[in-house]
Amino acid sequence: MDDEYYMRMALAEAREAYDEGEIPVGAVIVSGDRVIAKAHNGTERLHDVTAHAEIMAITAAEEMLGAKYLTDCTLYVTLEPCVMCAGAIGWAQVSRLVYGAGDEKRGFEQVGRSMLHPKTEVCGGVLSDECSTLVKDFFKTRR
Repeated sequence: MDDEYYMRMALAEAREAYDEGEIPVGAVIVSGDRVIAKAHNGTERLHDVTAHAEIMAITAAEEMLGAKYLTDCTLYVTLEPCVMCAGAIGWAQVSRLVYGAGDEKRGFEQVGRSMLHPKTEVCGGVLSDECSTLVKDFFKTRR
């Protein structure tokens, strides 16, 4: 199993968000070769601006592990995390972050990787075209 495999799982979550009228972002957290959390944006459904896919997945993974740190875990997310999510990823000490499409407007890379834990490895651009197309299609239907 590789990064594309798990990113496809995150894309499936993003499609669920799309179908629910949410901004289509999906996240999957893997520990070893085991998926321990999956989530997608829920801001509209929950009336909660913090209900981003990454935050929801981190909370579920921490609950699953019974721990507040996600060391030795990889977070796959279809869109570059925002600053809020990058902060949560940093506090959770996620070992590896893999994202699909970049976000030139709100992505954490605009501020810098210092928001993440110093040991967090970052890999961007995995299935970027598919991830980007889903977000662009969503906003075309909304405008």
